[in-house]
Amino acid sequence: MYEPIRTKSVHAMAGTADFPHRSREEELDIQLAGHLAALLAVTDELRGLEPSDELDVAAERLAEQVTRLRDGRPPLRAAVAVATGREPLAAGLHQRAHALAGRALLVAASRADTAAAILAAERMDAHAATAETPALTSH
Repeated sequence: MYEPIRTKSVHAMAGTADFPHRSREEELDIQLAGHLAALLAVTDELRGLEPSDELDVAAERLAEQVTRLRDGRPPLRAAVAVATGREPLAAGLHQRAHALAGRALLVAASRADTAAAILAAERMDAHAATAETPALTSH
């Protein structure tokens, strides 16, 4: 009635060396690189809306960390769009960047990656300060 199973169960293979798996460190590296790459994408969007040297430096530092965590493979980056002066969009991007930096900080702390943790904390502070400015808040 049923065709017999021709391969070993994935669960049975879990105890063998043939089963591909990652260490906790590798998983945390992947998570951290993903959070930092997402933060980089939002930072690049912000650079288009609010060009500044501070955002340019932050983007380069984020790209360096992502490259390090991905064993030398640099992140894909979109070209920076031209500023359109849409403050509500910028405020939302700052909030998203703040949340992404917070996630990156948690993973960096779990992994004991001081450089990434410091960068994430700096980005959180920068985006929190920007969100508190009267020009970007809506009441």
